[in-house]
Amino acid sequence: MKKKADLPTKTCPVCQRSFAWRKKWKDCWPDVKYCSERCRRGRSKENTALP
Repeated sequence: MKKKADLPTKTCPVCQRSFAWRKKWKDCWPDVKYCSERCRRGRSKENTALP
């Protein structure tokens, strides 16, 4: 069994937090972009915000 520190990670484009590989993502890890469903739903809010 691998330790969590040894698992691959990505950065969520919405919240800028790092998240680790999960077993449920084993077949689609290259397609995973967001750390959670909340961030996936909130992505349009992030894109429409003006500085």
